[in-house]
Amino acid sequence: MNKDIATPSRTREILKEHGFSFKKNLGQNFLTEPNILQKIVETADITSADNVIEIGPGIGALTEYLARSAGKVLAFEIDDRLIPVLADTLSPYDNVKVVHGDILKANVAEEIAYFDTAGPLKVVANLPYYITTPIMMSLLESQLQIDQMVVMMQREVADRISAQPGTKAYGSLSIAVQYYMEAETAFIVPKTVFIPQPNVDSAILKLVRREKPAVTVTNEKEFFKLTKSGFNQRRKTLWNNLLNTYGKDEETRAWLEKSLIQAEIDPKRRGETLSLQEFANLSNALEANR
Repeated sequence: MNKDIATPSRTREILKEHGFSFKKNLGQNFLTEPNILQKIVETADITSADNVIEIGPGIGALTEYLARSAGKVLAFEIDDRLIPVLADTLSPYDNVKVVHGDILKANVAEEIAYFDTAGPLKVVANLPYYITTPIMMSLLESQLQIDQMVVMMQREVADRISAQPGTKAYGSLSIAVQYYMEAETAFIVPKTVFIPQPNVDSAILKLVRREKPAVTVTNEKEFFKLTKSGFNQRRKTLWNNLLNTYGKDEETRAWLEKSLIQAEIDPKRRGETLSLQEFANLSNALEANR
């Protein structure tokens, strides 16, 4: 077995050897605790049948653990300075391909041709804090059949994604993710196990794809527009947020009123009290009454 990348001493050794300095704007925080990496792999139930996408491999600490358990690993790294580092640290593994590029701009559907088996497709990653939500939504909205995602992010963001109606953390992000996936926080990762140390603790979020979306809607685009509208200004009523989004003319007011009555939703409620099903009912009523 190769010496783990993910120990503080080995991490510092690699950084020194390659003269690497951290770029704050890339949200680089390298994990230096092997037990947590092992726990991430176990949370994702990685087996040799799995094809795994990783985002932001850094110096390869998590990649190494994935490579030991998965069939193949495809890692996307945006920082060109890390490409030679990864070529070095991951040289013992012949089942890893590192793609130099931005996951948000890459043709992921094309890149996954690297996976030559029809095994489950999983995403396992320590996501950069500054771009967590865009990456997650891009993957969820893509046509990729991702079976499962186990991703590390700021604890606060994980709380928002897994939040339930009526809670402070619940919002349009909760709905957007839970529409596609079942979400739960697997465990917390303290800030002390990273180099450099971030300001906040992280959480490992486990997302499992639903066989079909959580609710049935006639127009997905409009459903997501409506859910964003419901949380535009959290202290305002649903009615006020709807008027601000859709317009305040008489015709629009009548359309909104009719749809709210049909969906049996009190316009004085606030967005955070509505369940996914209630948002779906209202979205479908708005669509039917156009």
